[in-house]
Amino acid sequence: MKILHTSDWHLGQNFMGKSRIEEHKAFLSWLLETIEQKQIELLLVSGDIFDTGTPPNYALELYYNFLKQLSSKKSLKTTIITAGNHDSVSTLKAPKQLLEALNVHVVVNGDEDENIIIPIKEADTTKAIVCAVPFLRDSVIRQSLGGETVSDKEKLANDGIKTYYEKTYKKAKELDSNVPIIAMGHLTTVGSRSSESERDIYIGGTLDIGGDYLASMFDYVALGHLHINQTVGNEHVRYSGSPIPLSFSESKNTQKVNLVTINNSADENVKVEELEVPLTKKLQVIKGDLETIKKELKAIEDKTTWIEVHIKDDNPMFANTEIRELASKLELTILAVKIEKSEKQLRAKELKAISLDELSVQEVFEKRLDLEEIENSEFKEQLSQIFNEVVSNLHEREQI
Repeated sequence: MKILHTSDWHLGQNFMGKSRIEEHKAFLSWLLETIEQKQIELLLVSGDIFDTGTPPNYALELYYNFLKQLSSKKSLKTTIITAGNHDSVSTLKAPKQLLEALNVHVVVNGDEDENIIIPIKEADTTKAIVCAVPFLRDSVIRQSLGGETVSDKEKLANDGIKTYYEKTYKKAKELDSNVPIIAMGHLTTVGSRSSESERDIYIGGTLDIGGDYLASMFDYVALGHLHINQTVGNEHVRYSGSPIPLSFSESKNTQKVNLVTINNSADENVKVEELEVPLTKKLQVIKGDLETIKKELKAIEDKTTWIEVHIKDDNPMFANTEIRELASKLELTILAVKIEKSEKQLRAKELKAISLDELSVQEVFEKRLDLEEIENSEFKEQLSQIFNEVVSNLHEREQI
């Protein structure tokens, strides 16, 4: 059986004021072609379908059009989509029953009311079982511990998630112990590499859950959340990574999806091939003094490149003006300029400066909201939701 593992699409991302719609269109088109060319039977999407809980309408349209086009791919038997920490449960859940008619299974929170054990069948034969584990929110983690109280929140997350996977694996084995068992997940694991565009999703950041632990139960683990394609301690425990670079820290990465070939017998090996996703928009980071940066700007041939500049110069403000003027003449797009200060300039004091260029409008609002120290969490969440809706409406107008 051939499986395609992808994640972290972040549809609707507004990147430093720029839309990623053309890049996402190109990726989804390539994904459809790949499914057909490689005769994929099972598509796994491990969370963060959207960039925010209130995605703009054009992002929803991309998503639903893609799912509709999947139905024309004759080899594809089943598609399984799990929610990530960026995804809204209600947004993904709304069309859930309708999508099941197209053999698209959407798992949003993994609570007791949701079936996460999905047999993959051909005729009357079960070829594999997928344990479709989404991003596990605190309420679900507590359920998995059976009401046990743990004061340390980090330990609670570790124990709850491990217990959840163990119970899930046991249920799958009880259903059929003679077929491969595949798990999905959306979390940060021990030994994995992250980039600047992911956020910590559990108290304490990285969980004490590694690839060897997951590999001791499952034949393949399709992970999401981290944007770098990588293995975690075991060849069969993998992140697919994001299909487009989501920050300048990912500018040198090669974006990929994982093609997994798995046999009907759980005793046989699983083969994984990394497929490179074609790059539609190049991100480039340029560092140095004024003359170095000017030289590198003049050498850029692709005028559609988005650029981040790191200036290390004795007169950074003058250099900033010169660089922006040159970029304008060269018809280049600079999205962010960072001024790197020497240790002497910082006077031996640690300074962590965040440029507004680096933050999304939602992140700026969240930082401002934190300063208010609002104790009512529900009210705080309502404010964030209203703000996201306003931003979404503004983005919609930009697309018209």
